[in-house]
Amino acid sequence: NLGDPFVPSNYGVHSRQFEVAVVDFFAKLWKAPEDDYWGYVTTCGTEGNLHGMLLARETFPDGVIYTSKETHYSIFKAANYYRMDIEVIPTLPVGEIDYDVLEKALVANKGRPAIMNVNIGTTVKGAVDNLDRILGTLKTAGYPREQYHVHCDGALFAMMMPFVEDAPELSFTSGHVDSIAVSGHKMLGCPMPCGVALTRRTHVEKVEQRI
Repeated sequence: NLGDPFVPSNYGVHSRQFEVAVVDFFAKLWKAPEDDYWGYVTTCGTEGNLHGMLLARETFPDGVIYTSKETHYSIFKAANYYRMDIEVIPTLPVGEIDYDVLEKALVANKGRPAIMNVNIGTTVKGAVDNLDRILGTLKTAGYPREQYHVHCDGALFAMMMPFVEDAPELSFTSGHVDSIAVSGHKMLGCPMPCGVALTRRTHVEKVEQRI
């Protein structure tokens, strides 16, 4: 679809009602606040990550991206596209981000906002970064809520996590998650590359333009 799926268009050929239905499904799945979410159907997981990083940069122009070395290449692409500083953190043997090294990097860059990319299923190992532990690390390093932005790259597992018993919760309910991206051609099994990007309405208002 052309433009915002939630905004009516004078272009007659569109499928907005279907796109909005897809976005609403994921908003309910990830428990987004009813009055503060926005999303759209993307061409792939990379586009969802690029969108998430753009919103983060608009929120914190001087922010630093923190992500693990096993992160999908699209996050590094976003850092290049948007000229953002990035700290690449080593991983634990299982593929999760090394939380101790992350804390040291956060302390070293104190004074600049943190843009956290949380992997919900890395490409090779399928590793899931512990969101609660990352939030705890941010708190320990002295970052209040208004000094960090959390994007979850859920291209691989964000679709699956809500249905797995005892899995860590991936949702907007805590108030600490700012955006989530998922691929439709992975766990959903769509026959063509696609995805969904979901974020808070307040973030999109910083970048939207009337067309």
